[in-house]
Amino acid sequence: VQLVESGGGLVQPGGSLRLSCAASGFTFSSYAMNWYRQAPGKERELVAAIGSAGGTMNYADSVKGRFTISRDNAKNTVYLQMNSLKPEDTAVYYCNGRGVWGQGTQVTVSS
Repeated sequence: VQLVESGGGLVQPGGSLRLSCAASGFTFSSYAMNWYRQAPGKERELVAAIGSAGGTMNYADSVKGRFTISRDNAKNTVYLQMNSLKPEDTAVYYCNGRGVWGQGTQVTVSS
């Protein structure tokens, strides 16, 4: 059972990034999936969640209207599209589902 994130990097304020999380070793389409983030010195927080069929999405208030979570069950992959990025979005972003965590991908928003 494994989750592998990709797509992080350095971006200027106002820019965009798309994170991907590839799942393996379990029936991906049966599980809700989540994106969390953890900034230095802060607790890990839930950013976005999506139901198993992709019909239900929830977002932290801090990212509503800027981030979009989606999934492709045929590809066993969940995505996080991040637009209008702010310096306070800087964090390590983690994919989570079925009680499993990915290794994280760093997102840095800075000019």
